[in-house]
Amino acid sequence: MEDFEKLKSEKKRWEEKVLKPVLNRFPERKGKFTNSSGIEIERFYTPLDIPSFDYMKKLGFPGEYPFTRGVQPTMYRGRLWTMRQYAGFGTAEESNRRYRYLLSQGQTGLSVAFDLPTQTGYDSDHPLSEGEVGRVGVAIDSLEDMEILFDGIPLDKVSTSMTINSTAAILLAMYVVVAEKQGVDRKKLSGTVQNDILKEYIARGTYIFPPEPSMKIVVDIIEFCTKELPKWNPISVSGYHMREAGANAVQELAFTLADGIEYVKKAIERGLDPNEFGVRISFFFSSHNNFFEEIAKFRSARRMWARIMKERFGVKNEKAMKMRFHTQTAGSTLTAQQPLNNVIRVTLQALAAVLGGTQSLHTNSYDEALALPTEESATLALRTQQIIAYESGVADTVDPLAGSYYVEKLTDEMEEKAYDYIEKIDRLGGMVKAIEKGYVQREILDTAYKQQMMVENGELIVVGVNKFEMEEESKIRKILKVDPELEEKQKERLRKLKKSRDTGKVQSALREVKLSAERGENLMYPIIDAVRVYATVGEISDALRKVYGVYEEKIFIG
Repeated sequence: MEDFEKLKSEKKRWEEKVLKPVLNRFPERKGKFTNSSGIEIERFYTPLDIPSFDYMKKLGFPGEYPFTRGVQPTMYRGRLWTMRQYAGFGTAEESNRRYRYLLSQGQTGLSVAFDLPTQTGYDSDHPLSEGEVGRVGVAIDSLEDMEILFDGIPLDKVSTSMTINSTAAILLAMYVVVAEKQGVDRKKLSGTVQNDILKEYIARGTYIFPPEPSMKIVVDIIEFCTKELPKWNPISVSGYHMREAGANAVQELAFTLADGIEYVKKAIERGLDPNEFGVRISFFFSSHNNFFEEIAKFRSARRMWARIMKERFGVKNEKAMKMRFHTQTAGSTLTAQQPLNNVIRVTLQALAAVLGGTQSLHTNSYDEALALPTEESATLALRTQQIIAYESGVADTVDPLAGSYYVEKLTDEMEEKAYDYIEKIDRLGGMVKAIEKGYVQREILDTAYKQQMMVENGELIVVGVNKFEMEEESKIRKILKVDPELEEKQKERLRKLKKSRDTGKVQSALREVKLSAERGENLMYPIIDAVRVYATVGEISDALRKVYGVYEEKIFIG
């Protein structure tokens, strides 16, 4: 046991005899030493910073409550994280080729990016889709596109993550039917559908319906997956997009967990058992530039979620207390200036995610501030993960930074600040009410503004942007350009599909979707039936728009 009085005395002696003379001759760098969350960073840390540290309460052992040290007893010694590169552009054929290539290069899971029309429930031939088809992801209008997207990819052997929210039920239904056509039992399907609608109202904007019916559809998916897809994660509660919108690390942590609390509450109200569905809840975080802040965030997130599930929701099943999460390196930190610098940023962010205990990881490509990644840059991003995994040695022991006075103190501080936010949201009536009142949006906007001001006045250095600029910027040899003709090809395929399918069956299926929505029934089953007869994303979304209406964004000032 530490002799704290003796340590205090020795620290005081060191400050007077050793530190003070050095500071008089060589002052420290100007400015405050703080991280993105405003936590002041001390010169160094000792046991005095964690005087009442209780190992079993704060850390425990890997794979045991409170899971601070990881959700598996052996972590990466048993199995490395899933290397899941996010990809999708143009038509289903183009994306299928990229998926096959990435799998051939050692990627161990798929992550599908959908274009904006698909995300917001419009078909490629809709006027609002003009110029957006296949731009930021793959265009999916119907089951036909989904069949092409996964052609030659065995869905019982590959784990797939789909970044889709307001139309998540439709895209999941398509995936299930594609598996059927491959002869794969749906119970063997593994992967994740994002299905996190709350962060769309906060930060991302690809919502369709108002919050209440949107939350109802989220729970429909959770209920369906709990019964029908036991290996599938029906929701990925996502802090990533809030971080991209300007949230700091503590806000990302707090608002993500507050969203998770809201989803668990709604599922329990439906009559679902958190001991059962809680096992399949997953999370999605960003990994930013401040190395130790990110590691502390991931560790505190696991500990907090375990306690929330146990103490707030009375969960007894330890598997339902485990926070399993995917991480993506921070797109908002990538710079168009000196883009090769992004290779270093991504490497540090990926390393922080691994040291923080992520279950799967996407590493951004260095050219993504300019365009979608090329095959070359996507390969380098994947190689970054592989070098960390196989050459660095960081995967050889579990939670290697545990016990660091700095990391443990920072983990505690971030947890404390995050709980302050969650308590404030509880007082407002929960996350839906907090969003409706604009509280969360204002907090993020305020932080984003302050961060930008710090960059502009030089308090926050961004290498190559406001310091160490170059008159002649380094040139990237090539960037990916989506062929504008792909949009016409996609529209033509959709025209042919609408002519060749059985219109009567489509209309009947769409009527059933609408009636099920009016009756308050689980929508997954009628949507699967509609998908089977090749009803489109836009048509199914329109059937639901007639019942639920469309959400109009509110403007919050001050």
